[in-house]
Amino acid sequence: MIVVTNIHDMQQKMNQFRLQGKTIGFVPTMGYLHEGHVALLNEARKQNDIVVLSIFVNPLQFGPNEDFDRYPRDMKRDEAIAKEAGVHVLFYPDVAEMYPHPLSIKTVVTERVDVLCGKSRPGHFDGVVTVLMKLFNIVMPHRAYFGMKDAQQVAVVDGLIRDFNFPIELIPVPTVREEDGLAKSSRNVYLSEAERKEAPALYGALQRAKAAIEEGERSPNAIQNLVIDYIKTHTHADIDYVEIYSYPELKPIEELSGKVIIAVAVRFTNARLIDNITLDVE
Repeated sequence: MIVVTNIHDMQQKMNQFRLQGKTIGFVPTMGYLHEGHVALLNEARKQNDIVVLSIFVNPLQFGPNEDFDRYPRDMKRDEAIAKEAGVHVLFYPDVAEMYPHPLSIKTVVTERVDVLCGKSRPGHFDGVVTVLMKLFNIVMPHRAYFGMKDAQQVAVVDGLIRDFNFPIELIPVPTVREEDGLAKSSRNVYLSEAERKEAPALYGALQRAKAAIEEGERSPNAIQNLVIDYIKTHTHADIDYVEIYSYPELKPIEELSGKVIIAVAVRFTNARLIDNITLDVE
């Protein structure tokens, strides 16, 4: 595995791979790698000749009350995980390398961001697509891998690739879960013992919703109420939202049909957890 910190060197290296006819799979991250990231890297390794991982804590996607400086970083640990996962190139630029001067062009996301977590984080996805446009132009991948745990981000990236004609295939990777169904997250460590026992109820509620749809329920309101009741019955968490939309458009629907997402967010004492499922409704 080689580590590259310079944009020019990275582009040269990627050009060499392309001239050799090698396919490039790309996993962009902000580091502090966990099993969810490793699942993305494993998928990239299966489908490509070269696996590229980027680690860059992007200041543009942090809001005024979100502490960029406190975001966890552990480069030595990340390097070891990357090497173990079969990464060929680790791109690790600093802020001065990625943003050497104020941006003269601003990218604003106008669709798929006014719902779910995007509703309470205005400007967040503007920062996400800005850094991704830069990274896509630097890495020049054939495929890019994103986890469905953050399904809204996947939907936004889908729109970015489509609207700007990036010659990149978007590969969404299923959420990695604990044995009891809880979506893996670095935030899970902030759950108390009692909360950790309750937390799998999020996935339980989503599975109950899926079963109701398979039994013929087509009312979004009925499914929403079912999920809310299940979470309230099985946890002490405060519900942030339970929402159902078309996917990846993230538009409200009056009746369940086509591809849809059911997404939940709850707050325990020291952790906010999100989860979702997408399904094709006949």
